[in-house]
Amino acid sequence: MRYRAFGLTGLRVSVLGFGCWPMAGDRYGAIEDDEAVKAIHRALDRGVNCVDTAPAYGGGHSEEVVARALEKTRRDVILVTKCGVKPPPPGQLGPLRDASRANIMREVDLSLKRLRTDWVDVLLVHWPDANTPFEETMRALEKVVASGRARFVGVSNFTGAMIAECLRTRRIDVSQVGYHMFDRRQEQETFPTCLTNGIGVMGYGSLGHGLLTGAFTSATNFGEASRDWRGGGVAFGQPIFRGENFKTNVGVVERLRREVAEPRGVPLSQIALAWVLGNPAISTALVGARTPAEVDANDAGTELDLTPAERAKIETILVGAAGRVNEFTPLRPAMEPWGAEIPAGGAA
Repeated sequence: MRYRAFGLTGLRVSVLGFGCWPMAGDRYGAIEDDEAVKAIHRALDRGVNCVDTAPAYGGGHSEEVVARALEKTRRDVILVTKCGVKPPPPGQLGPLRDASRANIMREVDLSLKRLRTDWVDVLLVHWPDANTPFEETMRALEKVVASGRARFVGVSNFTGAMIAECLRTRRIDVSQVGYHMFDRRQEQETFPTCLTNGIGVMGYGSLGHGLLTGAFTSATNFGEASRDWRGGGVAFGQPIFRGENFKTNVGVVERLRREVAEPRGVPLSQIALAWVLGNPAISTALVGARTPAEVDANDAGTELDLTPAERAKIETILVGAAGRVNEFTPLRPAMEPWGAEIPAGGAA
């Protein structure tokens, strides 16, 4: 396993981080808790030292599973959780954003109880909240650090401009954003802001939310969005899983497999992970795993370096991708996969 500086925190983070959103059990299909615990254990055995979760993942269930898995190894792991959202009213899909001081303090205490720990290494604001001034949110994070409940703090799904505004109040240690071959919006503004300010970057969705595993065909049916969010067709504002876009993207993935992965003699997932890690802004690439076997497959990709020729070939193939958008606008509800449809004219 390779390790990198985690911004200016002084921590060394594994280039592969364990993403625990699938452990919610309500957005990527069913998953057995015991298997999830085994997967985390295998990841730790393979050198992974970063585990990322959130109270929004299954209403806290993901955090509870993580607590089980880290019962004996808590101090050996960079534990990351989030705040700034709360459960929706009955009948409403998806959490509500609330990054107010009162809600953050409430959420942190609840998360620590579920995680069975006195502190987390990194606390992130899960989504920007249009109804709360960034200054109030940053002051709340400052209090969390001062109280010893988090060592470092940061943001998730914030644009570069939002990060710059937050920096007027306090330092941001870590930023978490979606980043994969089908989503490169962060290259325009967010990554340069993070590099300039020494902010560690966690990239999620490294395998294109499963698309870049090569496991899907044009006939793949994800079912109801209530059980697998990809069934709604939209991935954080990009309709890459929808209708003809999905069929086109499956073809793009097949070309990547045939023209890049196959000649290299490795699975496409390893190519996808190596591509993400090739960006100097990335500190760690988050990948979810349901089983120990999936962990092993992902780990191999951390040792792979793409050649300039391979990167050029990937760029050429990705020109044919469908459903990608250029602008990252996280204040729109459709940016959340459990949110509403993209507004008319909102997608390229």
